[in-house]
Formats: sequence, structure tokens, C-alpha cells
Amino acid sequence: MTSHQSTQTMKPATAAKKLGVYLEATPAEFREGAVSRAELNELQANPPQWLQDLRSNGPHPRPVVAAKLGVSIAGLARGGVTEALTTEQIETLKQQSPEWLQRERATQAEVRKEAARLKKKNAERAEHRS
Repeated sequence: MTSHQSTQTMKPATAAKKLGVYLEATPAEFREGAVSRAELNELQANPPQWLQDLRSNGPHPRPVVAAKLGVSIAGLARGGVTEALTTEQIETLKQQSPEWLQRERATQAEVRKEAARLKKKNAERAEHRS
């Protein structure tokens, strides 16, 4: 008895998310078909020009925009950023440094600090139990 492995596919939205690109900015042939695991791996290993351009210039999806600005996705929403932004728009926002961005960056820094404190505390507890 031989087993036939079926090709695992994903929706274009899932593939775009894994590639870190904004789905609506991808070529039509990418958006209209299913993407196999092998195709995704090939795109990651040897990105075509359209993928390289999207990654460097955007428009970028919200998780990428948030990371580039150093804020959370919720912080973007609180700041009124609901659309995908290009790299140029992100750089302009950084230079302008509006009040909401400064506030959200400070909040994010506090969140990271608290996470580090809890991690250290948990590590110390684990060490004492050993």
C-alpha cells in the first residue's frame, strides 16, 4: 500500500501574511489562486521582483507597519492608521513624530519592560525550584 501525499495549499491571504506583504498589492495571479507549500517555500527562497519591491517599498500590512514604527497594531488603530502604508509614508511619520506615535512608542516600551521583568521573575522562580 503506497500513500500519496496530497499537495498542501493555502489561500492567497494566508500566503501573503506568511510572506509579510499586503495582499491587495500582490499581482492578480497571486491573489486569484491557491498557493502550495512548495510555491511558498520557493517565493521565500527566491523572491521574484514584485515580492522584493513590495517588501522594500510597500504598501506594507499593519503588522509590518506597526513593527517598523515600534508600536502595537492596536496603537496604530488608536493613532488613526487603518490603511497599509508605504515605506516612504512610514519614514515621514517617523520624522514628523506625532504625539500619538510618541505615546504609543512609550506604551510599547513599557510593555516590553514589563514582559522582561516577568520573564526574569519566572526564571528566578524556576531556578529556586530546581
